[in-house]
This record gives sequence, structure tokens and C-alpha cells, in this order.
Amino acid sequence: MADLYSELGVSRGASEAEIKKAYRKLAKELHPDRNKDNPKAGERFAQVTRAYDILTDKDKRAQYDRGEIDEEGNPKAPFGFGRGGGRPGAGPGGFARDPGGMEFEFGNGEADLSDIFENLFGTSTARRGGFGGFGTRRQAPPPKGADIAYRLAVSFEDAATLKEQRVVLAGGKTLEVKLPRGAEDGTKIRLSGQGQPGPGGNGDAIITISIAPHRFFRRDGDDVRLELPITLDEALLGARVKVPTVDGPVMLSIPAGSTSGKVLRLKGKGFHDRTGKRGDQLVTLMVDVPADDPELRRFVEGWSRKGQGNPRAALGV
Repeated sequence: MADLYSELGVSRGASEAEIKKAYRKLAKELHPDRNKDNPKAGERFAQVTRAYDILTDKDKRAQYDRGEIDEEGNPKAPFGFGRGGGRPGAGPGGFARDPGGMEFEFGNGEADLSDIFENLFGTSTARRGGFGGFGTRRQAPPPKGADIAYRLAVSFEDAATLKEQRVVLAGGKTLEVKLPRGAEDGTKIRLSGQGQPGPGGNGDAIITISIAPHRFFRRDGDDVRLELPITLDEALLGARVKVPTVDGPVMLSIPAGSTSGKVLRLKGKGFHDRTGKRGDQLVTLMVDVPADDPELRRFVEGWSRKGQGNPRAALGV
């Protein structure tokens, strides 16, 4: 059997990155799905996969370099005896493993095959017991198909109230998806079995939530902030006014004598946290003074002459 480094076409001093690069190139060329009429390619694929599996395992590579294990990962028999143990039931298959757990987004049904082979197929591994390598070989289960990535645009109100969203998958299938508690921009939802088909079953659909900004609401943790304009008479005399919330309009009591910057709280009108508890809506009052009202101007001029003191005295100015 050829030297493992020769199988991958790298030198004995090759780095892990060089080994990985060489394997990805060979896996792309030799994968059985691309060579259905060439059984030798499948055998070669199994060999390079085995070489990759050993050489990317730090301990196994060290054992191999010291001559303690052979090209199949079996302990070498002492005192010159040959390699023992067979491979009952072992076939020419094998799959490139998924060291990174990456997710892929397909465009027009196409993807980088080298990435798919590297990240979406599980590697066959051998476990042998006993002296001289006698034992059984246990092969990894067949790999699932590729995951498919989606991006779901969600309105600010829907994200806050966890309203179900309709998702249309690549094949045209429509699903109603529940938003998770604590959902934020970038939160991912995994739909099991809604990805690409594969020998071991379908992959998953990975949905990334994108929460749209709002024209007057602003998120602050689990709270929602709103700047609410009020008239001068509402601020001076107090009033009940209609206020928008993520759940719809509600009535809010404005205390008499309110000033700009005063914050009022509406309980339970914010976002859900991971336990299901909701934040609040914090309403900042903004007194809207008319720009040109002669009657108001005359009133204020007469009122100011009465001497109202300096509201900035506490600031030392």
C-alpha cells in the first residue's frame, strides 16, 4: 500500500493546511457521486479519505510517522509478523468529513463542490481491537444532504410579538415558522429535514432572521423606546392620549406639568426574552411648542415678566 503522504501528493513535512487543501482537490475529483461509472475512483476516494483521516489526527499522524501504525491505522505487529486482521464488510466507499460545521447558501442550485465534500460528508472511521489489528470495522453512517441557508426579513412588530412567519423553501414548499423567544437580528432557526437530499436523509434548512428597523420604534435590549410628541396644553394640564405600541395603539395618561424628556413606562409592550418574559415600552415625552402663535407669544411674555426663577441654577449657570 502506498505511503499516506504519497496518497495525498504531499511531503512528509506538509502542514495540516496543505494536507487539507490536497484532500479537498482529490475529493472533488474522485467522489463516487461524480464517478458512478468508475469503481476505481471510488476505491481511490476511500484511500485518500483514510489517509486524510489519519494525517489530520495529531496523535495518529505521530504514531504513523514513528512506524507504530500502518496505512490503515492498525497497530504494526511486533517481531516482524505481518499485519493481522481483515476488513469484513468494508467497501470502497468513504466520505469527506465536516470539521468546520459550515453552512452553505446555494445560488441557482449551484455550490462549490469542494466545500460540500469537505464540510457536508462524514468520514468513514475504522475501530479495530485485539493484538495485531484483529477485530471489526465500524463505518460511519451515510451522510445527510447539504443544509440550505435562507434569510427571513421580519418586521419590527412581528419580531417583538413573535408572530408566525411564512417561509417559502427552495422547492416551493410553504411553511409557517414560529419565531424563537429572545429572537434578535441574526438569530438562526433550523428546520430539520428541509435541506438537500442525501444518502442518509435530507439536510436542514437554516433560516437567519433579519429584523427590519422601524420608523419610530427603537429596540433597547428587551425594551422598546418611543419619542412621543405632545402639545403644550397636554403637558401643562395633563391628558389621556393614544400611543402606538408593537401590539397596537393604547391609551396613556400624561401627568399634568410634564416636561420634555419625561419617561413613562408601558408594561409588557417590549420584546420577549428567552424565558418568555416581555420587556416594556419606554415613552419619552417631547413637548411640541408651536413655532409662530401670536397669542401664545403674548401669554409667555407676560408670564415671564412675573419672574419664574432660573431652571438651570442647579447646574451652576
